[in-house]
Amino acid sequence: MATAGVLGGVLALTALGGTSNAATSDNGPGNDPKSQAQADQTGTQDASDARIRITPWQGTHNVGINDPVKVTVSNGKLTKVTMTAVATGAEVPGTVSTDGTSWQPNGPLERATRYQVTAEAEDAQSRSVTGNATITTVSPANNFIGHLSPEAGSTVGVGMPVTINFDKAISNKAAVESEIQVSSSSGQQVVGHWLNDNRLDFRPENYWKSGSTVTVALNRHGIQKTVTFKIGRAQISTVDAKTKQMTVVRDGKTIKTIPISSGSPEHPTYNGQMVISEKFRQIHMNGATVGLTEKDGKPSYDLKAVPHAMRLTDTGTFIHGNYWGADSVFGKVNTSHGCVGLKDVRGGGDGKQPAAWFFDHSVIGDVVIIKNSADKTTLAPDNGLSDWNMPWSEWVAGSATH
Repeated sequence: MATAGVLGGVLALTALGGTSNAATSDNGPGNDPKSQAQADQTGTQDASDARIRITPWQGTHNVGINDPVKVTVSNGKLTKVTMTAVATGAEVPGTVSTDGTSWQPNGPLERATRYQVTAEAEDAQSRSVTGNATITTVSPANNFIGHLSPEAGSTVGVGMPVTINFDKAISNKAAVESEIQVSSSSGQQVVGHWLNDNRLDFRPENYWKSGSTVTVALNRHGIQKTVTFKIGRAQISTVDAKTKQMTVVRDGKTIKTIPISSGSPEHPTYNGQMVISEKFRQIHMNGATVGLTEKDGKPSYDLKAVPHAMRLTDTGTFIHGNYWGADSVFGKVNTSHGCVGLKDVRGGGDGKQPAAWFFDHSVIGDVVIIKNSADKTTLAPDNGLSDWNMPWSEWVAGSATH
């Protein structure tokens, strides 16, 4: 399976809608090895005693359609649970137990489908907490060997690369890559690049043309699979860490300028081109999960419901709402542990806030460029969907067939 035959059988590549690394499904601090977001260092909130656990874990693939999917809470009661198919938005019916400590879907799930589970709970003092997880069910032939993004039939931003994550390391890269053809109705040349032994991405030299259709064709032993997705409007947002302003440009026209607060001098934000890979209405951010703790071992921050969060890197960079910072912070001071914060309110219920506006006007695949940060490291192209940071000549050199 780790050679040219990896795309054999039924070409069981399931189309996904983003990366598979998001917030932990267990909201206990530091309980899950998968990275969470970094959060602003200003402000605190009382921690809830409630602990949410979602099984299977965040990022699990090949989940059986009849396998037990369950949300449980200790030291509290569930107040709301939603399970939604990412591609269609269809909600899965489910039932909360009579004692309020567990939830599960009412019936079997669909095959080859990516689901997002969001749970909310409260402890005895009515302190709330949230948990999130994204899982993917088995392919129709139960031969799940790779994961393809973006979602078939979806509309994405101009920065969205085609990403294939293989379940096993590929040794004969040229043979495998030759069986995958990616083309665009815009006529742009599209080239693959092996970011590691398990990940093959495809992109053109420059961002996709707005309004074009991208086709991914797989062919092995006469068995074919085709996935298409559309490129929406071109939205490029540039965060200037020096001026502390973000300029949102859509189809070449500036539509909004938003004051921001980015990484502090001690924790500067990455510079570079990043792509929104996941969106969460609320997400739990805990410093311990990215190694940020105080001398007593407690996390530097523990924010249970950060609103309007959108992932920019796998290692925890988000652009998100900040309700704990004073108005004087935004556009004036960089205070975060590496994220980009926009003014918001607790719960994210005010649609007029800058963070809510940006969340509602952004889609998976939109580009966020960060410049003038004090950070001196180079953002790795495989850290999230950061492919565009690699020069074209180097990108082509990483193809096994060019």
